[in-house]
Amino acid sequence: MLDDVRRRIGRDPEGARAAALRLVALLAAPGGDGPAPVRGGLAPWQKRKVDRYIRQRLERTLRVEDLAEQASLSVSHFCRAFKESFGASPHLHLTRLRVERARRLMLTTEDPLSEIALACGMADQAHLSKVFRREMGEPPNTWRRRNRTGAEARGPGGRKINRAFDPADRV
Repeated sequence: MLDDVRRRIGRDPEGARAAALRLVALLAAPGGDGPAPVRGGLAPWQKRKVDRYIRQRLERTLRVEDLAEQASLSVSHFCRAFKESFGASPHLHLTRLRVERARRLMLTTEDPLSEIALACGMADQAHLSKVFRREMGEPPNTWRRRNRTGAEARGPGGRKINRAFDPADRV
């Protein structure tokens, strides 16, 4: 069709225009239900299974080989498919989930950061601090103090926990 447009353009502009319109219509024609799905990612069942496996074992050391086994893929193929499906490498995704869990624990418990680090699969508090600062832009203790206010800073039975004295609390 493109060759037809090229041949006609000099001698038959109207014929070239009609051929070009046919070519545009052909190229712009919907090819089914929208764009073709992105290929190369994990299948939905693999994505769910791997995500569930990670979240249930977040406090443990997780090897890429074990994750690939869950999806029944080779390690190299799994890493490419994982990044396509989750938007990050397995290591980065795991780190972000661990920081997310640490944030949740810092807001809902009185546990020291060293215990929170272990509960999130970090080696120690220093490891948590390093990773947390890289992801969140500030140390975990600073983040915790800044974000634990109001209802989040109340423990069971509505008792306040780890807060500075507030004169409004005197009633």
